[in-house]
Amino acid sequence: MTKAKIGFIGSSAPASPHHDSFKAFIPASIDFTFVQESGSGGSLWDARDKLDGLLQQSRELIDRHEWNGLIISGAPKEVLNADMTARLAAALQVPVATALRSACAALKTFAAKRILLMTPVDDRLKALYCDYLANFAIEAVYPPQLLQAHTDAVKLTSENVASLTRAVFESNPNVDAIYFQGALLDPLKILDQLESELNVPIVASNPAMLWMILSKLGLSYNIPGYGKLLATWPTMPAGIW
Repeated sequence: MTKAKIGFIGSSAPASPHHDSFKAFIPASIDFTFVQESGSGGSLWDARDKLDGLLQQSRELIDRHEWNGLIISGAPKEVLNADMTARLAAALQVPVATALRSACAALKTFAAKRILLMTPVDDRLKALYCDYLANFAIEAVYPPQLLQAHTDAVKLTSENVASLTRAVFESNPNVDAIYFQGALLDPLKILDQLESELNVPIVASNPAMLWMILSKLGLSYNIPGYGKLLATWPTMPAGIW
């Protein structure tokens, strides 16, 4: 029995390999559709001032597919368009989850005040992410830029990501949680392992967005194997959206 129909609009094509990790933990009772954002591609910085097209596409797809909720991925959009949350709420008639907002809500459930930010984007975008998190009283630290381009993250294996995270965590031990932003730096297969080793909760953007959108629809699941957030399914804190 289908409990909800959820749409996902992102910069990658529906058949992109990095979506496979996400598909693995979507509950069978959820009808889930991946769609590529119109006009996506190019620099991450191209997202500035391009909400009109995204809102129009979202409205059309919600009507066509009769979605009950919508996930819009891509943290750069949130930090490059300061009015994005307000415009989504005003323009769309279904609940919406976005990457940074969902992560902030998840981090709040773990009472995280100082976090380690792991993301393949450039340092200028990292700084904007930190400013966004600071609006929710979350201080973020991050390692120096290690990749020439954010797309190089797809070349890393799960063990590469685990080794990198361990090394960076050892250099920043006084954090309450770790936050992975961006599906290209894919930590999903190792979330349980790293949480156990490092003894801190780990929030990744895709699980956080699924948790937020389903929570906003009044649905609750316990999904083991992909980190504490999905396994325990905490109540979404008030005042985040």
